Amino acid sequence: MIGISPDQIKDHWGLYKGYVEQVNKLNKELAQLRSEGKGGSLDYSDRRRRYGFEYNGMVLHEYYFGNLKVSKTGLSKGDLFKAIESSFGSYKAWEEDFKSAGKTRGIGWAILCIDPENDQLINIFVQDHEIGSIAAFPILLVMDVWEHAYMGDYRANERPNYIDAFMKNINWDVVELRYNDVKNGKINKRF
Repeated sequence: MIGISPDQIKDHWGLYKGYVEQVNKLNKELAQLRSEGKGGSLDYSDRRRRYGFEYNGMVLHEYYFGNLKVSKTGLSKGDLFKAIESSFGSYKAWEEDFKSAGKTRGIGWAILCIDPENDQLINIFVQDHEIGSIAAFPILLVMDVWEHAYMGDYRANERPNYIDAFMKNINWDVVELRYNDVKNGKINKRF
């Protein structure tokens, strides 16, 4: 990829695998506690709270890795491009807003999503994995801006450089497919 090394991806993938392991572990623990009649216990409540963090960590990484590849062609002038222009005025305005979302102070994610009620595209910043997401808004594009996403290649204060590299590696075919799936009433795929 351009500006994102194979070692960075390998390390990041290892972190993702940890989320998968935690989700599987929590599923087992929650089922066990329910089978023991402990669905109202403090242990159950603790694991239920942790569940959203771990599960969203897994899912957002799947969207992230799914929308990465070297992009030599960029976004086509099709329906998604038109929706971006309709929602933001221009592609350039959207890109600047998306990058700004990624530069939000704190750990989290910049996400392009769509309001299925009015087809409005919006960029949001989701802190951690679960704070700031909008229920029922399908995800189209995800950029991980936790330090682990770039610290192998960039220094802590070089997040803007990582964001520029990310923008060069968007798999627009996947993002457009996600958009078209939403428009056709389908659930889009993370990978």
